[in-house]
Amino acid sequence: MRRAPFRFGGGRDTGCVRRGEQHRSGRRVLPLFWRVFLANAAVLCAAWAFLTFSPAALVSPLVAPLEGLAGFLGLTAMLVINVVLMRRAFSPLERLTALMRRVDPLRPGPRIDVPGGAADEVVELSSAFNEMLERLEAERRDSARRALAAQEDERQRLSRELHDEIGQSLTALVLQLEHAARRAPEDLVPHLAQTREDARESLEEVRRVARRLRPEALDDLGLRSALTNLCERASAGNFRVERRLANDLPRLSPEAELVVYRVAQEGLTNAARHAGADWVRLSLEPHDGGVVLRVEDDGGGLNGAHEGAGITGMRERAVLIAADLTLAPRAAGGTVVELTVPASEAP
Repeated sequence: MRRAPFRFGGGRDTGCVRRGEQHRSGRRVLPLFWRVFLANAAVLCAAWAFLTFSPAALVSPLVAPLEGLAGFLGLTAMLVINVVLMRRAFSPLERLTALMRRVDPLRPGPRIDVPGGAADEVVELSSAFNEMLERLEAERRDSARRALAAQEDERQRLSRELHDEIGQSLTALVLQLEHAARRAPEDLVPHLAQTREDARESLEEVRRVARRLRPEALDDLGLRSALTNLCERASAGNFRVERRLANDLPRLSPEAELVVYRVAQEGLTNAARHAGADWVRLSLEPHDGGVVLRVEDDGGGLNGAHEGAGITGMRERAVLIAADLTLAPRAAGGTVVELTVPASEAP
């Protein structure tokens, strides 16, 4: 069972040990905030006791109670001030711990903001953590770029082999069956015709798989034509696809164009197969020197479901080009997928 983290001075712990957890030696360890506070409180209470009850302080029996009350109120005020000052000093560590717990490599960007007046050690720690996040995100992008480049190369090789080898073999088989049907006895003609149609359907399926592996239209005609072709293929059945592709789109790097195409492809696939949508709108518009891809449907929506491999793949591709990917419920029902490609991907 997952336990809620404990903050400094308010119910959550921003140290390395949470309340209720034990140190490796078996001893229970208080959060750092409370350990520092109790040490300061012990020193202040000892000083108050010494100043209040020492023989030198008891000048008159009549004044002692008033002095004791004043000392007690002063001690309480010092403890409160101590808590306030410590909370201010420890708050950057609290934010740092909270950020560390919510950092997601597939959602880069968050950094800890250190306000002015923080201790030099806190500023240095926060800066070092932000630098570490930048290095991790850069390494994540490089790793994703290498992995996805290898994946696309393999897709292209398989697509070429399917088209050139299996596709041509099936084409030759269809021609041979047509030739055999013209010379076969009458009772075999229907069987040969059915076999020929099965071979032709297999040929079309091989071509569809090859196109999905590597979109030829993207390499030959560009992103806009490739998305148009993708929408036309997706709307071939009972699935209605509306597209709105701007004419004045900025030119993107080949890597960014491939990411936009794959995200659009995955968005259409999820809407048709998993969301049970009947209608999808795909749009691509210029935005601040880059582009914004938007895919919205009227399906069942995410409904808090765990993100599958398809969505994870979209996030990995977005990280590759430092793009921003968001998935949100649509007001009228369904899901909206939005990919914002920065201007840096426009050569």
